Amino acid sequence: MSSWLAMLQDAAEMFVFLAVELSLLFIVISAGVSLIRQKVPDHKIQQMMGARKGRGYLLAALLGAVTPFCSCSTIPMLRGLLSAKAGFGPTLTFLFVSPLLNPIIVGLMWMTFGWKVTLLYAIIAAGVSVLASIILDSLGFERHIIASKSSSANCCAPAKTSPGTTYTPIKVSCCSPAAKAIENPVVTCCSTKAVVSINPIKLATKDALQQFKDVLPYLLLGVLIGSFIYGFIPSAWIAAHAGADNPFAIPLSAVVGIPLYIRAEAVIPLASVLMTKGMGLGALMALIIGSAGAS
Repeated sequence: MSSWLAMLQDAAEMFVFLAVELSLLFIVISAGVSLIRQKVPDHKIQQMMGARKGRGYLLAALLGAVTPFCSCSTIPMLRGLLSAKAGFGPTLTFLFVSPLLNPIIVGLMWMTFGWKVTLLYAIIAAGVSVLASIILDSLGFERHIIASKSSSANCCAPAKTSPGTTYTPIKVSCCSPAAKAIENPVVTCCSTKAVVSINPIKLATKDALQQFKDVLPYLLLGVLIGSFIYGFIPSAWIAAHAGADNPFAIPLSAVVGIPLYIRAEAVIPLASVLMTKGMGLGALMALIIGSAGAS
């Protein structure tokens, strides 16, 4: 009975830890992306990651490789790229590469498994990510994207605006189509020379909270499943069923890793321990990819 209570306590502690950590992380990353989008024009992102340009996939892979994001914190960046109308294929490449390949992961893998395994892992992770993105883009999966409710666009901008468009300060409403000259300009979101402008941090925070509200149910469900596995399924059992002699070790490790939710930086040290207990190298790679990239 005491052992079950201990496992339940471990699961509950992990649930609280992950729920708080991921919630804060999601909001912070979302706000950061919103701030960036206020400074970087959308057409620049489209130009760099255009779906019809092969270099877009390469740039997306490089961007993902230098951003130490887990799979959850990558989502806000993904939403920002999609909102900016970046290429669907390159955006998916960023989504796949970011949680699997960055300098921290490469360094830990190099120290744990050696340079040969690390190099092979990097090539496969990047190659499969690009290939999968190209296939999904070719099959037209972009049509399944759910439109975001939030937007950081100018509140007074018409449906289509051209670069360099300016707005005259007005008195009645920031969105009034009729511009009026006034002696004491009031704060308006369209004013080019307003005395006080909208705080970009407040705008980014509002946008981040709206995005967080949309994904909260799915986030909590994933945390609940991961916490249960963390508390009630010991690593020794996983190693016993994922040895090199088990033909189902690799798919089993991948399936177990998906709801486990462990950042690659955390699962790599765990993988080194599991390897000493007899877990196969292929199963370890599947566990790393499943837990860090497909959670």
